[in-house]
Amino acid sequence: MLVAETIVPTQPASLRDRIDEVSTRLILRGATGLASVDFELLGQSAQEQGNDLVAAIARDLSRQIAEASSSDQTDLTRILSGGLVRMQALLKEPAVAATVESISVEPSEKTASQIQANAAIQSLSADMDLIREFVTESLEHLSTIEGQVLILEKNNTAAETLNSIFRAFHTIKGLAGFLEFADVQALAHEVETLLDLARTARLTVTSQVVDVVLESTDVLRQELHGIEIRLGGNIPPPSRINESLLLKIRKVSRGEVEQSGNTAGAPVASSISPEGSGKIATAPPAERRIEVGRSSDSSSSVRIDTAKLDQLMDMVGEMVIAQTLIEHSPALSMVQDVRFLKDLTHLARITSDVQRITTGMRMVPIGTQMQKTARLVRDLSRRAKKEIVLETFGEDTELDKTIAEELADPLLHMVRNSIDHGIEPPEERIALGKNPTARIRIAAYHQSGQIVVEISDDGRGLNREKILAKAQQNGLVQSGTQLTDNEIFLLIFEAGFSTADKVTDISGRGVGMDVVRKHVQKLRGRIDIQSEQGKGTTFYLKLPLTLAIIEGLVIVVGDQRYIVPIYSTKEILRPKAEMLSTVQGRGEMAMVHDTLLPIVRLHRRFEMKPRTTSLADGMLVVVESEGRQFCLFVDEVTGKQEVVIKSLGESFKNIPGIAGCAILGDGRVGLILDMDGISNGRS
Repeated sequence: MLVAETIVPTQPASLRDRIDEVSTRLILRGATGLASVDFELLGQSAQEQGNDLVAAIARDLSRQIAEASSSDQTDLTRILSGGLVRMQALLKEPAVAATVESISVEPSEKTASQIQANAAIQSLSADMDLIREFVTESLEHLSTIEGQVLILEKNNTAAETLNSIFRAFHTIKGLAGFLEFADVQALAHEVETLLDLARTARLTVTSQVVDVVLESTDVLRQELHGIEIRLGGNIPPPSRINESLLLKIRKVSRGEVEQSGNTAGAPVASSISPEGSGKIATAPPAERRIEVGRSSDSSSSVRIDTAKLDQLMDMVGEMVIAQTLIEHSPALSMVQDVRFLKDLTHLARITSDVQRITTGMRMVPIGTQMQKTARLVRDLSRRAKKEIVLETFGEDTELDKTIAEELADPLLHMVRNSIDHGIEPPEERIALGKNPTARIRIAAYHQSGQIVVEISDDGRGLNREKILAKAQQNGLVQSGTQLTDNEIFLLIFEAGFSTADKVTDISGRGVGMDVVRKHVQKLRGRIDIQSEQGKGTTFYLKLPLTLAIIEGLVIVVGDQRYIVPIYSTKEILRPKAEMLSTVQGRGEMAMVHDTLLPIVRLHRRFEMKPRTTSLADGMLVVVESEGRQFCLFVDEVTGKQEVVIKSLGESFKNIPGIAGCAILGDGRVGLILDMDGISNGRS
């Protein structure tokens, strides 16, 4: 800390004048122009004049200057500015403290925090953009804290990890103090004090310390969301920052709380693959803003509202459509100007690059969702009294921000189900000759133009006979129906389906897996399952890279064209007479690779006039939906095309079998087929 020139009063001056003088020094020289004694003198003057509230603020600011390091000057300047503004406001309106609700903090900080709590409400109307920035930045810090704390629990001597967590709480405290969010500042300060004891080896990082830090992180996150709600003009939920929470943190700081109930006995580890980044990846909150640029240097990145990014993506889509129309224009075939054709090719290349870069701007690492899952595994394994280690791979794998947001619920429900039903208790695992510590593995990688997310465990595995019996009991499967293992396993995603013998507070009501299926279908993805009884289960969530563009197969029925998503397509063939048959009660069937598949005549489904009704004269497109395969009968397949997805609007958004539309190269509109809707409404 630089030694600053200190203000020494030479004659009695009003307290307001002295505050103004300090404020001027701060404006001219920044935090380095002031010393802690400057605010000590202000505090003494305020005390002498009977103004305890101003004295408390001054002492608090004096302490923060003394504790600040040379790297904290920017935050410190903001904190000091906010404190001086509050003191000036208090001198003008001394009765303001009477309206402040009390909060239990240390005596030296109590009155200052009261003033901050009252001023926080005024702050919301003072600088909306600054407060939104505070919320966004603080949520980023909390995301980082959560991942780092789980690493710290595994290795409580990791000094740099501990320092990183400490710095994040210190930053949140400073920003909250500047904006007069007293509750947030008070809680962050208490946790910061706790972490400082650990940094200086005066406190050992135990599971009890980790618990209270994670609890504080949850409460701060809720408090920040409450600020967002208040900014929108709505009433936020009640604050969870209260005397009991602050007292609990102080007790842990003093070592008064005994080690409790981690009966599972094993902390959760987040193992990083050799191909990974070496740390749990983090990303900004996708619901508000997205960070553009990978550098840690703030000068090389900028925050962009996602609404603007979505608008940019829409405009790029329109540009791609316009480019496609030009390329397929009949008039272009008559152009002989070589220079013009060369320029047109150059324009197409630029359009493709802009589309690729814009799509990349929407991509975020999946590590953020894995980090949240690590916290979930830690908490639920302790509640279930099971020893579980989480392994994560491919944290840097990127996917569209919308898909990342929608992926949160499926991951949550699948992990909950795995912990409650899939993994055996330690004593049962020992009896089976297994390691008492179970493993849950989450991996993400690119495969054939898709994102694949694997969730696996080494637990009991799926009981094929039990699932089939339950499905028959619920009327989902007729007795005698022949189903593959994958088809049987996929029955667990039916609404209300559960083979649990009892309902627990974790799972068992048959709701979670249905939620998984709906979310994956909404993302135009699919689920595959591999399971071996007694050895474990692996779920494969296969998702598109982006929701804005789709690669599809263009098919023709009558005079209309449709687009079948490539990820749903398995095979294209022209059927021979010997392949076709009619099965009683199941309609027309085709024998494809020794498997009978039902045939859906698309012209009947959409009540159209086809070019031909003879199966031998048309084409069969083998598609997959919900783990089941069937054949689409169409007149012709014209080829593969990458198209920009367009919504059909409110009037037509719920048409069964139609997912949207796209403008094709000749300017005509092609409807994008939804295989789930086609399958459920077979005709």
